[in-house]
Amino acid sequence: MDLSTKKTYFLITGASKGIGKCMAIECCKKFVKNSLAVLVARSASGLEKTKNEIEQNNPQIKVKVIPMDLTKANSNDYDNLLSDSVGNCFGSDNFERAIIIHNVGSLGDVTCKAKDFNDNQKWSEYFHLNVFSVAALNSQFIKKFSKCEKIIINITSKCAIEPFNSLTFYCSGKAAREMYFRCLANEEAIDSKSNILVLNYSPGPVDTDMSLEIQNKSSDDNIKEVFGNMRAKKEILTPIQTTKKFIDVLEAKKFKSGDHIDYFD
Repeated sequence: MDLSTKKTYFLITGASKGIGKCMAIECCKKFVKNSLAVLVARSASGLEKTKNEIEQNNPQIKVKVIPMDLTKANSNDYDNLLSDSVGNCFGSDNFERAIIIHNVGSLGDVTCKAKDFNDNQKWSEYFHLNVFSVAALNSQFIKKFSKCEKIIINITSKCAIEPFNSLTFYCSGKAAREMYFRCLANEEAIDSKSNILVLNYSPGPVDTDMSLEIQNKSSDDNIKEVFGNMRAKKEILTPIQTTKKFIDVLEAKKFKSGDHIDYFD
């Protein structure tokens, strides 16, 4: 897959910092003239910084920032987001390829054990951001770009397929989220007219605010030690390392739609 050959609509959530910011910048280096990058996150100032770096690297593409709190958004909000982003100047039919990276996500409470989580409201709030909102946005994205080739990327984790002490919220949310995308890929695989490709990419342990929070606040001493040692030995990945691997995986296109690909695979 050559990312530099088609006029592309590109949307990424959580684009104001960390992995999302890095993926936005590096992917946009590839896109052809008049492609459109749409950056979504809560922090307007963070999105503007990402936008500025993108425009310095590739002034031929258009960049729009949409500050939005996805913890409260619903299906109508996503429909408006997509419609407003393409606007009158573009139109969803003017693109040859549409790419979405579902990067947004939260860690949840890591200070307690699984047996201690008895608050339905906290569970609901966590799953709204990390699963329900992702599925709703994804559905609207597919409808909006029904006629062109679509590449859907879910930023997942090893936590989606293996339990880790103190990461009950995170593991549960990542597992549910990845299963949604695997179901989507399976259904599309039996549709001869489908133009959807799905990738679940696990970026590995990366030096971000989230991994630092695990190191500092986890209720499990072993988890704390693991992340502490990785940082001390400089073995923890940087956002640019995992982003470059992600782009290599995507362009090589050796995966089956719906596959879980880890940085270390």
